[in-house]
Amino acid sequence: QVQLVESGGGLVQPGGSLRLSCAASGSIFSINDMGWYRQAPGLQRELVAAITRDGSTNYAESVKGRFTISRDNAKNSVYLQMNSLKPEDTAVYYCNAFIKRRLGLLSSEYWGQGTQVTVSP
Repeated sequence: QVQLVESGGGLVQPGGSLRLSCAASGSIFSINDMGWYRQAPGLQRELVAAITRDGSTNYAESVKGRFTISRDNAKNSVYLQMNSLKPEDTAVYYCNAFIKRRLGLLSSEYWGQGTQVTVSP
């Protein structure tokens, strides 16, 4: 069984910062791409940031220069540092990872339960 558990969400004022964490646990052989998605009320889920196993990153245009994704392969974890937060960043943020459970098996996609980020005065 593989689980992704997010933490770090909460209420913050505009211009503030939050750091989201996501840790994968269970039977894991290797983790390939990891990322963060978000979904605001009435909108589709969108990719916020992604990172490959070797550290290459990809960001949504709306968060470039403000958010930073990173990972710690030894801890099976991925992080999202969010600075200069805006009200439009308000959404449920989901951790995503492609995980190979055993050598010889295909990687499968896993999702966390989501953590609420609210940016409001």
